[in-house]
Amino acid sequence: MKADPRDQQRLLDLQQIDTIAAQLERQRSHLPVLAKLDELAQARMHAQDAVVTAETEQGDLERELAKAEADVQLVRDRAARDQAHLDSGKGTAKELTSLQHELASLTRRQADLEEIEIEVMERLETAEAALTQARSTLAAVDADVAAAIAERDEQAADLTGRLAEATAPRATVVGELPADLVALYEKLRASHGGTGAAMLHARRCLGCQLELNNADIARIRAAAPDEVLRCEECSRILVRTAESGL
Repeated sequence: MKADPRDQQRLLDLQQIDTIAAQLERQRSHLPVLAKLDELAQARMHAQDAVVTAETEQGDLERELAKAEADVQLVRDRAARDQAHLDSGKGTAKELTSLQHELASLTRRQADLEEIEIEVMERLETAEAALTQARSTLAAVDADVAAAIAERDEQAADLTGRLAEATAPRATVVGELPADLVALYEKLRASHGGTGAAMLHARRCLGCQLELNNADIARIRAAAPDEVLRCEECSRILVRTAESGL
């Protein structure tokens, strides 16, 4: 392939634009805050799990307390009926004596159930405190997430603006170059880590950073100025300039 030496050197301008663009793209996709957001996502998942666990525990204890309170109330109601019957004096002596024994038994039963009720209430109080703490932790993580998202968006917007500014001249440069030269450059750039053209500087290819041997230098010296050369090591377009050391 042949191309005007000025067009070949213009490829270096295009490569510089693409290199800067790639660097900005990488910065945008590797913002430190993105790692922070990943960590916060894990923290939020654990905090949310803690809230669900605490809510489940509280719900279970509320139902347990409701049952304990119902059990106590049943005993109280039974005792109240027995006491009313006893106070009425109706019934045989044996029946009244039996009522007295049952009332004593109900009093003991009520005391036992009330102890259970108090124990459940204490556990529920502890569970409610744990739920409050879990929700507070989740709210704090959510606040950190919101702050990190705002930071990410601000940094991404800045890099997007810089990227747009850096790539603005690209269309003009491409339009000024031969289509076949650009096509070759794009093909090489896609298969060589984003670098399709490299300067020959002081007998060294700046694409692969290898110094050319004497045979390669002799071949390049003998090539016509409009010959599009390729590096023997990395296959990139090798652009000659006054700094090539030929």
